[in-house]
Amino acid sequence: MNLIRTPISIIFAALLMICTSALAVADDMQTDNTQMAVVTVNLNSASATELAEKLEGVGAARAELIVKYREEKGPFTSIEQLLEIKGIGTATLEKNRDRIQL
Repeated sequence: MNLIRTPISIIFAALLMICTSALAVADDMQTDNTQMAVVTVNLNSASATELAEKLEGVGAARAELIVKYREEKGPFTSIEQLLEIKGIGTATLEKNRDRIQL
């Protein structure tokens, strides 16, 4: 009887270690995703470089247009005003909505 229990115990212990490792990896991945979602940028104070780095689909040229718009028309009062900037559409706005502060 003991000869059967020992291999089963070893298999059970190995499975337990594998599951524990998989849960730890999943937890790390969830933490990384949470940290990525926290990145925000203020449309009214960020530099063009900062805007280009923190907003998806916004490169240096569009970031410069955001700053130019802000300088010419004053501070942004709504996130939707980004749609007035050439090259920024609804898809780009929606991808970045959670990253933008006013």
